[in-house]
Order: sequence, then structure tokens, then C-alpha cells
Amino acid sequence: MNTDLALVVGVVLAILSVPAMVSALSDARAPRAAAITVMIAGAMIVWAVTQKPGGYAVAEVPDVFVRVLAPLFR
Repeated sequence: MNTDLALVVGVVLAILSVPAMVSALSDARAPRAAAITVMIAGAMIVWAVTQKPGGYAVAEVPDVFVRVLAPLFR
């Protein structure tokens, strides 16, 4: 898997798991699925950062999103 793709998927999963976690906590349920999703997203982000030579800078993340999503919209 491309490190850029892993970073984008990890960030999207992390963002999408926040509402699931809030929903579970507000219903007084254990947020098991959301917690597993956060762990998977974190692992993908860490893998992407450690496998790319030089890592990623925070300012570089929007450019990574564009590089990954641009071929889908051409």
C-alpha cells in the first residue's frame, strides 16, 4: 500500500470514528467498534509516517490528500 494512501485512509477513519465514539458514550454503551477503528486508523498513520523517508510534515497533509484524491476526479 502506498504511504500516501495509508495516511489518507487513516486520517479519514480517525475522523469518522469520532461521531461513533460520541454516540456510543452518549447512549451509555462501550465504544468498542469506535475504539477499534481509532486503533486501526492510528496504526495506518504511524505506519505511513515511519515508512516514508523523512516522514510527513503537518503542512504537507493537504497536499497528500490532493495527490491521493485527484486521480479519482480526473
